[in-house]
Order: sequence, then C-alpha cells, then structure tokens
Amino acid sequence: MGNSNPNPAGNRGRLSLLACDSGRAFANLVREHLSRVLSAETRQPTNGLLRESEEIKFANGEIKTVIGDNIRGDDVYVIQCMDDPFAERSVNDNLMALVTALHAARQSDAERITAVIPQFPYARQERKKTREGITASVVCRLLEDAGADRVITLDIHAEAIMGFFRFCTMENLHASTVILDYFRDNFPVDNLVVVSPDVGGADRARHYTNRLGCPLAIVHKARDYSKISVIESMRLVGDVRGKDVLMPDDMIATGGTLLRAASLLKEEGANRVYLACSLPFFNGGAVELFDQGRENGTFDALIGTDAVTRGPEFSADHAWYHEVSVAPLFAKVIFNINRKRSVSALLK
Repeated sequence: MGNSNPNPAGNRGRLSLLACDSGRAFANLVREHLSRVLSAETRQPTNGLLRESEEIKFANGEIKTVIGDNIRGDDVYVIQCMDDPFAERSVNDNLMALVTALHAARQSDAERITAVIPQFPYARQERKKTREGITASVVCRLLEDAGADRVITLDIHAEAIMGFFRFCTMENLHASTVILDYFRDNFPVDNLVVVSPDVGGADRARHYTNRLGCPLAIVHKARDYSKISVIESMRLVGDVRGKDVLMPDDMIATGGTLLRAASLLKEEGANRVYLACSLPFFNGGAVELFDQGRENGTFDALIGTDAVTRGPEFSADHAWYHEVSVAPLFAKVIFNINRKRSVSALLK
C-alpha cells in the first residue's frame, strides 16, 4: 500500500495504524478522523494510514497476526477493542490477538509501537482482598513483553494500574468533554445535580459539576465483598428533590447496580435521571434490564461512547441510548504523539 502521508523532520516515523479484528470498526473511525487532521496539517493525500494485516485463527483456538505491509521504522498504533458486542470472541481471545499483533509489529522492526485499547482488560483486578492475583499487573507486563512502548486507553477503572508498567507510557484519555458537549446540546442543564454512583467516582462527578456549574451528590454503597457485584445497601448523600440528575460512571457491566442507584434517586424526588458512561459493555442481560428500566421510568436516557461501538442500529432499537464518538479524541492524541506535541490539553 502507498506511503502518502509525509514524515516531517522531528517526528517519530511514518504514522501507521494496525487493526485487530475486534478493533477494526473503531480503527476505521480513528483513521477517518486522523485523515482529516493530517489533511488539514499537510494539505496532502493521506491514503494508506491503515496498514494491511490479517488475524489468523487455528482450529485449536490459537491466533496469530500477519502484517502485509512494510512497517519498518514506522510509528505503529495497534487498535483493539476487548469487548466486541458483534462477535463471539471473549476478552481473553481479543487480548491474545492484541499480543500477537504487537509482537508482529516488533518482529517487523517498527520504531515505536503503541497499543490503542479503549477498554483496558482486567482493570477491576488491580488489588487483592483475599487469596487472588492482581491480574491487571499481569496484563501490563504482557503488553510490554509483546512489544508495546505506550498504551492509550479511556477512563481506566483504577488509575493505580499506571504504576504496574515497568517502562511503558500510559495515556489515560477521558470521555467527559465529549459526553458533556453532547449533554449540553441535547438535555436541559438549568436545574441539574450531578450524582456520583459511588464514593470512588466522586472525583469524576466533581469534574462534571465544575464544568456544568451545578451541585454534587453521592450515592454511598455498602458492598458485600464475599460475593461478586453485590450491594448490601445504598443511601444518598445530598439533595436531588425536584432536580434533574446526571449520573456519570466509567463503565457499565451488568447494569444492575447503576439502575438501583437511579431508582434510589427517583425515590428521593429526582425529576429526570440521565446516565452516562465511557464504556457501555452491557454484559449478560444488561440491555433488557435497561429496556425495562426505561419503561418503568427508572431513568430517562443513557449516553455512552463508541469505545464500545454499537452503531446507529442499536440506538434506533433502544431509544434510551445515545452514542457519542471518542474516535476524534483518539485521532488527535495519536497525531500529537506522532508529531511530538503535547497531549496534556487533550487529556482533561
């Protein structure tokens, strides 16, 4: 494929994107926006950003990645989504596919290799409570050993994971600006309270309140740590009576706990409850739960991002769901890294 995007002096090498199979939909979105950024900067064609690669699956379940283009000396960004709603691949399948792609890039003599993973796997296993492993640290070492120099992710569940890397640089992007812009354009903000769904999300919620200029409340949860995702009790710290509520979270797995918090807010007198999350995984029967919750009036709308890409068909089938794109944010960060420019303003 052609090498049409220029490599001005001082850059990290020719910018190349590689897509794993489950990351291909998001990679195409990133490529589209990155092409626009490059065209505006260089005024030249930008064909061929997404290099040819193939993910091969063996009968016993093993995976390998074969790169079809020459990427020697390139600044390579390997894009993978761990939770793929349109495929039967597990998180473990997609993690292994990413590892083979990173190592293929290393063996192909790429100059720099970045793993672009909007969904960081095993991010909820960053500490031990009983006799268990700290699996997030194992994932960090696995990515480094496979060849990654840098990792770009979105709203990682536990920022302590950054400390598990030995030499990799991590860029933890935030979906808040994209979600806030969409919320302001589509929902009322003049009678709003931002509610954190738990104490751990208070800093995130406080960022939303600062941007929206509204009060903050917190749902306090008492957990039963002997069981998975079991909440013993909830209580609200703050006042939502007669108010509209925006409740942002980093991820939605099964959705039961968030819907229970939304129900509590309605019981406490909230008018409308809007939910937002960076990573709408919707595991198990979560979609059906949210369908029922919307029908019962537990919440009014949910804003998610295409870090878990679902597309317009899903929104059409589930009118409560609004998908906003973080692909432009990833494209800008990739461009700035390749050009050796600051990315701090993009991480706020």
